[in-house]
Amino acid sequence: MSTSSEVFVGIDISGKQLDVYQVPKDLHREYSYDEAGLKSLVKHLCKQKVTSIVLEGTGGLERIVTAHLANSDLPVVVVNPRQVRDFARALGILAKTDKIDARVLARFAEAVKPEVRPLPSDLLLQLDELMTRRRQLVKLMVAEKNRLTRSSTNPVRDSHQCLIDAIAEQLQDVEAKLERMIESCPVWREKENLLKSVKGVGPATAFTLLAALPELGTLNRRQIASLVGLAPFNHDSGKHRGRRMIRGGRAHVRSQLFMATLVAVRWNPAIRQFYERMLGEGKCKKVALTAASRKLLTILNAILKTKTPWKESFVTN
Repeated sequence: MSTSSEVFVGIDISGKQLDVYQVPKDLHREYSYDEAGLKSLVKHLCKQKVTSIVLEGTGGLERIVTAHLANSDLPVVVVNPRQVRDFARALGILAKTDKIDARVLARFAEAVKPEVRPLPSDLLLQLDELMTRRRQLVKLMVAEKNRLTRSSTNPVRDSHQCLIDAIAEQLQDVEAKLERMIESCPVWREKENLLKSVKGVGPATAFTLLAALPELGTLNRRQIASLVGLAPFNHDSGKHRGRRMIRGGRAHVRSQLFMATLVAVRWNPAIRQFYERMLGEGKCKKVALTAASRKLLTILNAILKTKTPWKESFVTN
């Protein structure tokens, strides 16, 4: 329960507008999503004794807003949209408008009080955006190659190939920029070398972990697994023991870890033995691969925490 002096704010972001809702006073304001609107928003919030400001992760739209708020030392938190949707359903709120969404975010801030964490630096945001662009280009490349295999006439095949060549050139340029960014930062360079010392972890996985999982090496193994979405949740009721499943977390990090695990299962003795033991215990391949990904993440977390390169006898706590 919040005290009367606490102020919680929810901000819903649309293309051209910010809907801002404040509880417990139940105040609603609208701001334009531009430089003037953001300055006005920051000026208003700085006059309040704000306890927490909550926004949803919206695929990038929230970054400019959070940067303005954080630069003014305002306590801003970006939360998973799934959590907010579940919270709204629990309250019986089924209608959806920008004002309602902002109100739900404010009530979520008041009830849950999500932890305020330091936001990524500008350089880290640049790295993350480059990695996002790399994923987009890879997805385009796969789609265009699939279309090429289904084409039967030369003019269409030539068109597909021309686009594939252009995407490949863009992909090479983005990867070169990623390399230069990593090389320009001694801390990142050291972390990249530590991560790539593990068999199965290549440049793409190292870049993804550096850009999208800066907490790696600072949390314990349970916390980091939960953050990525590799911690299984129980589904039990009474005497019934349901199947444990993973959910939530950072999906693109998890996907990249799965790809690295597929390689590690072949070339990394520790991961291969762990994977084979899971299969020997009767686990299906998908469950065994998920467990092996969690094992790989735990190892990478311990390596960055201890700043110790990979060894075949590496033990995680």
